[in-house]
Amino acid sequence: MVQKLLNSHASVRKYTDYILSKEEVYELIETAQHAASSHFVQAYSVIWVTDETKKEELGRLSRNPKQFETAGAAFLLCADFNRLQSAGKLHGTEIEIDTTENVLVGTVDVALFAQNLVTAAESKGFGICYIGGVRNDPTAISQLFALPEGVFPLFAITLGVPARQNEVKPRLPVAAILHENAYDSSKYEEILKEYDQTMEAYYASRGSNQKVATWTKQMADYLENPGRPHMAEFLASKGFHFK
Repeated sequence: MVQKLLNSHASVRKYTDYILSKEEVYELIETAQHAASSHFVQAYSVIWVTDETKKEELGRLSRNPKQFETAGAAFLLCADFNRLQSAGKLHGTEIEIDTTENVLVGTVDVALFAQNLVTAAESKGFGICYIGGVRNDPTAISQLFALPEGVFPLFAITLGVPARQNEVKPRLPVAAILHENAYDSSKYEEILKEYDQTMEAYYASRGSNQKVATWTKQMADYLENPGRPHMAEFLASKGFHFK
């Protein structure tokens, strides 16, 4: 049952007018908290955006306004070492947050928490969409939600009852990502050509937003230039210089 649920995931960008209750949100967040956490630091915090003006501004700043317009709930997910600094102060200890390892730990903790949240939500019939566009303007978003030093936004999640269910995108073949005993890049040329054919057929036949595209061309275009180069400076402003 769980495997079937996970295999059915597709992003939802338009929802019905159903608004999640406080009880529903708290239940989902509590379930998400049971995700694994490195050394149990639980280095995450969630901003539940119920203020309509702030929700609209979050959509504008993330350059994904339509994702928020009909959402039954909207969350900003952040890596959080501010709370850990507070824990240290209780024992007279100055917590050193400025390490590359902490950036990695916080990012992984948020991702694991988020995936638990998504799975719990989808098990109840809700749809979701991850919004990495939050990193388009993290400084303004931090100001909008009063995020202190040691806390940085990673992505948002919109959630609600789907107005329509999108088709599931074909993933890379297992052979492309599973390596036995040693990494093998020699297989990629053949596998990726076959996958391009699969994706081209999918994009041409799906119910909406049809287009002519292959996965490798999209990745080549996307990764040709550095993405969001402002992130290093932003993280430094939050106390992370990657020591």
